[in-house]
Amino acid sequence: MQSLSPRARALGAAVLCLVIAVGAGLAVDSRLDRHWILRGVTAVLALCCAALLLSDQTRRLRQIVTLVGLAMFGLVIPLTQTQWSKPPEIEFALQVATDAKSAAEKAAASNVTVDQVKTAAEARGGAVGSLPTEKSPQVRGATAYPLIVRAKQDQGRPWACITFTGLKAKVTAC
Repeated sequence: MQSLSPRARALGAAVLCLVIAVGAGLAVDSRLDRHWILRGVTAVLALCCAALLLSDQTRRLRQIVTLVGLAMFGLVIPLTQTQWSKPPEIEFALQVATDAKSAAEKAAASNVTVDQVKTAAEARGGAVGSLPTEKSPQVRGATAYPLIVRAKQDQGRPWACITFTGLKAKVTAC
């Protein structure tokens, strides 16, 4: 069996890296910040590693470095970014956003109110706003967007922020 030429290996690696990068980016919920800049940088680095395959690879060390670079920038980093994009507090905020949007649609409203988000968070056992402490007794993020959403009523951090523009939600870490 004849092995592939360096040009075919480089092209195959480049296409595979782009497919993985785009697929991993689209696998994340559209209401989340997808870190497109970081995803773009890792895709460019993966393509650079694929371009190294085109060069004359007479030394074994250069081949190993190129393959490790392709594995890291083309596979490991895009997949871990996708996996880490939804920690429990973000998952809770996405569920609250879905419930609040459903409540607004049921009420035939064109935008989601703060009260609908509060009701949705409390129905799931959470709360809206920061937890008052001795250091900062004033509750923040409970009356206007961006709202701070906590998964448990008695838990301070971690939390997530929800902002609605009409019926469209955006969930970010705060």
